[in-house]
Amino acid sequence: MKNSHHHYHTLRVILGDQLNAAHSWFREHDQGILYLIAELHPEATYVKHHIQKLCAFFLAMEHFATALKNANHPVCYLTLDETKNQSLETVILTLAAKHKVVNIELQRPDEYRVLQQYRSLESDATEHSVRMVDSEHFLLSFDDIPQHFKPKHSVRMENFYRKMRQRFNILMDNDGQPEGGQWNYDSANRNKLKATDLNVIPAPLCFQHDVRHLLERIERHDIASMGRAEPDLLWPVTRQDALNLLAHFCEHLLPNFGRFQDSMTSQTPHSWSLYHSRLSFALNSKLINPKHVIKSAITAYHENDDIDIAQIEGFVRQILGWREYVRGMYWINMPDYKEQNALQAGRDLPAFFWNGDTKMHCLSNAIGQSLDYAYAHHIQRLMVTGNFCLLTEIQPEQVDEWYLGIYIDALEWVELPNTRGMSQFSDGGWIASKPYTASGSYIHKMSDYCSSCHYKVKEKTSEQACPLNSLYWHFMVKHRERLAENPRIGMIYGNWDKQDDAQKHAVLQRAEWCLDNIETL
Repeated sequence: MKNSHHHYHTLRVILGDQLNAAHSWFREHDQGILYLIAELHPEATYVKHHIQKLCAFFLAMEHFATALKNANHPVCYLTLDETKNQSLETVILTLAAKHKVVNIELQRPDEYRVLQQYRSLESDATEHSVRMVDSEHFLLSFDDIPQHFKPKHSVRMENFYRKMRQRFNILMDNDGQPEGGQWNYDSANRNKLKATDLNVIPAPLCFQHDVRHLLERIERHDIASMGRAEPDLLWPVTRQDALNLLAHFCEHLLPNFGRFQDSMTSQTPHSWSLYHSRLSFALNSKLINPKHVIKSAITAYHENDDIDIAQIEGFVRQILGWREYVRGMYWINMPDYKEQNALQAGRDLPAFFWNGDTKMHCLSNAIGQSLDYAYAHHIQRLMVTGNFCLLTEIQPEQVDEWYLGIYIDALEWVELPNTRGMSQFSDGGWIASKPYTASGSYIHKMSDYCSSCHYKVKEKTSEQACPLNSLYWHFMVKHRERLAENPRIGMIYGNWDKQDDAQKHAVLQRAEWCLDNIETL
């Protein structure tokens, strides 16, 4: 390190998901403060990550270190070569000792596992004073989380979202009413893409970042990964990239965002991107600020007559609502959240989740896309892969591990409540008021997958019947005692009870066959 002769009094640590150039740390220039950014083996291996995810985080960190240096801040950037076999704590303490710093300063981490490491660092760093500051990213401050959330209690996102809208005065009229007269336009956001819609889907804005040096380094260090490796990374890795992606979204995609936010198709080269912003990696690595994203989108809404209230509200709800909500649910319930398995699910995740090789078109499409791009939108995650895992009762740890690894935007704080809670109902209803289950008819309603599938979506019991149809009833019957009390579900059982016994038997037998042969579906 060239700077080793230099005297530093403070070491500040920046994690790979803390690339926030607007942080108050950087307002002062003090040559006695050294910033540490490090590629770490434990971070690259706590779960098997998508190769594009590893590349995106490492490249974003590299760019951030360069930007800090260019802004005249002393920086120590360590690659896997320098941190081999070292924990986060060891790397920090070694550097602190080397430079004889008095202070170690940290930003509050967003994952419980990292907070544990920071807690042990605080108790082991006897030679240094250790201080933790806020990451200055979220709208809801960490200390305010207990005002909105209670451990092991159901908190409805909609109620939380309305409070956030009021508190931050977002999409509100002057008289305290929601703009447009209603809080939520979700019912206007469930359109299927028709043939005429497919030709006008805008091409996604993709970047071309050379990551060959990273692919070589990751391979040399024998770090296991999944998914398709590309020498040019298409994801945003700088603040400027993120701002460009946001501008592109506001201009070209926001006018139809809400309308088609739940729809799926395999009939266009843009089926993976559609009208989604794909800003989640930039947000979760903190390259861009959620308040800024919301503000920019609302400005576009006010300036562009093609954007109606249902489009902007659906987008704001994802960031001001969902994103802040799952973070609150995560922190109020950790570490208990990781233990939840209310439905006692225990089956192994099928091998086709790692290669997309299944005859079920909806699944092969969602999984294949995830392996190709490290990305899928929320309905693919919730109602295709998630629904399948829920109906077939896959062990929650294995479902978590898959989602946490495969998606470029997946960090545990956002993945765990979405998977265990919203998708798998493993928390017994802290997040969702009912399990998000669906038969093939939902997939048929929201996509064009079924028309070119090996299975027949209209059939329940034949050898060609869509497996989701029988698996749906198998799940509902098995968990009837728990679910029937729910007013949103009770009436569904009426449809089941009307069938004659032979039909019920045939449906459940088909489901048992599907479960016994899950690997070859």
